Formats: sequence, C-alpha cells, structure tokens
Amino acid sequence: MIVLPEDQAKQRIAWRIAQEFNRTECPLFINLGVGIPTMVADYINNDQVFIQAENGMLGLGPAAEEGKKDPMLINAGRIPITETPGCSFFDSCTSFGMIRGGHVDATVIGAFEVDQEGNVANWIIPNGKQLGVGGAMDLVAGAKKVYIAMTHTTKKGAPKIIPSCTLPVTGYREVDVIVTEFALFRFLEGRMFLEEIAPEVSLEELREMTTAQFIVAGDLKTYPVP
Repeated sequence: MIVLPEDQAKQRIAWRIAQEFNRTECPLFINLGVGIPTMVADYINNDQVFIQAENGMLGLGPAAEEGKKDPMLINAGRIPITETPGCSFFDSCTSFGMIRGGHVDATVIGAFEVDQEGNVANWIIPNGKQLGVGGAMDLVAGAKKVYIAMTHTTKKGAPKIIPSCTLPVTGYREVDVIVTEFALFRFLEGRMFLEEIAPEVSLEELREMTTAQFIVAGDLKTYPVP
C-alpha cells in the first residue's frame, strides 16, 4: 500500500479543497473544522471567500506566523490566525445562528469514517478521549455543502471510506465531497463518484484502500498536486 508522509498528505488535501473555493466568482461563506480543515485557509487566494469560525469570527485568514501570533486571535481549534480586511467578531449565539440558519455555503470537516451512502462519523471513537460532538452536527445539517478532509486510511492502514459507518454517526447522507491524499469523490443523486485519482496510485490500488462501492466518472481526471 502506498503511503505519503503525513505532513505531505495533509498539505495536499488542504490545498486541493482550497481550489474548490478559489474558483468562485460570487461571495462564498465557508466554515473550517479542526485539524486538516483549518489548513485550507492557508491556500485561499480569492477575496470572494469568507471564512467563518464557530467561536465568533467571519473573515479569518491564514495561520499566524511565528512572532506575529496573538493569543486572543484564534480559530475554533485554538490556532493563532490572522484577519482579512473587514473581519468581524460576534458571540457564539450569532455564530451558530449563522450555521443553523443555513447561511454557511460550505463546511470542511475531518472524519473517522464516511460510507457509500454519504453518512459521516467524525466525533467519537467509543472509549476514546473526545470532548464531544461540538458544532459538527450543526455544521453538517446547516451548511449547504459538506466537504470531508481526511487521510484515505487510518494510521494502521484500515480503510476510512467504507460500505457502512461503524462509529456513531454525525450526519446521515450529508456528505457532498470527500478529499483524501489519493482521490476526490463526489456524491451525485445519492451515488458516490470517483472524479480524481492521484498520479502515484492505480485504480486497482485505490479499490484496495476503499471498501465502499463507487462509480468511476467517465471523465476521470488526474488529481492535481501542489
């Protein structure tokens, strides 16, 4: 099984998802979850994209550089970040009103498992150390599109894109796009399509790492890498 260095895999996933948003010509409001999703902000270069944080920010920018970090300016994952022009601040009630009211165009979240029905499990592994579901349930239900940013397999090599979720589900049939270091899958009319495959893996190798059933798009493309 092909394995990329962890940092390279995360960078590739975050960069690829950012390209989905960078192409927009209309204002786009997105929320980035904890982990790989927070890295997406580092690759956004379109001033029509406005990033919202659950802790009460709209218009946050990339992670702050060393020497320029403000402990009072953080995202939902407690990572020091920067502001973009026009950045605004508000309380959690307003922040979740924005999410639950359907005013977030897309959210990017991590996941432990996603299945071929578009169900996602991302908040707890039983008997593991987790704080709780947080805003994940609100985001998958309230955002207009849900992007999953995760490595293709676990650290032990087990598939994470599977026939049916085995862990507690965060949202049912809510996933629109899955991006891993090796592939991009998109859900269309309840079916999962493979649209892009990384240059270093074959379709046969990808099937070995993906136990979920998927349809290969007729115009399957090579996954762009940074």
